[in-house]
Amino acid sequence: MPFDVDFTRGGAIRLAYHLRRCILISKQQEQQINEEIRDPEVRLISEEGEQLGIMSAEEAFALAQEKDLDLVKIAPMATPPVCKIMDYGKFRFEKAKKEKEARKNQKIIEIKEIRLSLNIDTHDYDFKIKNARKFLADGNKLKVSIRFRGREMAHPELGTDIMDRAAEDLGDIAVVDKPAKLEGRQMLMFMSPKVNK
Repeated sequence: MPFDVDFTRGGAIRLAYHLRRCILISKQQEQQINEEIRDPEVRLISEEGEQLGIMSAEEAFALAQEKDLDLVKIAPMATPPVCKIMDYGKFRFEKAKKEKEARKNQKIIEIKEIRLSLNIDTHDYDFKIKNARKFLADGNKLKVSIRFRGREMAHPELGTDIMDRAAEDLGDIAVVDKPAKLEGRQMLMFMSPKVNK
């Protein structure tokens, strides 16, 4: 079982309360349509977008049925609430399509990391800087880290020198968001790609 079930009377009451709350929250998130709208009066907007005035919810629903469309509450917090006559199925389809398009156009920015050391060889350093350039060119943020081992903790200035050198070598394509800072046994620096104006 994914969760423990309390079969006592109190447990059943808590479970019922929790389920009812979940249903109410999900209903609040959806828009009220047709018979679900029980407000004494509403401000009605036609399918073309023109104001039809304030009337009872029953009258507005009758007008929507005449046109073979739905009555949808679009602004529940207004006084009186604003309802619009529309094809609700088409509206939901268009809304889902827009959300899908927005998700598709989102660019997920990752934080890539390169690890340097105090006694890094020139070839290794060049290779890591080359990888850093590739990460930044892809539009990702970069985390540069140096781990201090043993007695290396006595020379944090060497780590700062390496970080400054990395920032200088990547300065043409990146900017330093957070300068090098020693946190425990690790020195960290964050960079992001330069925005082309």
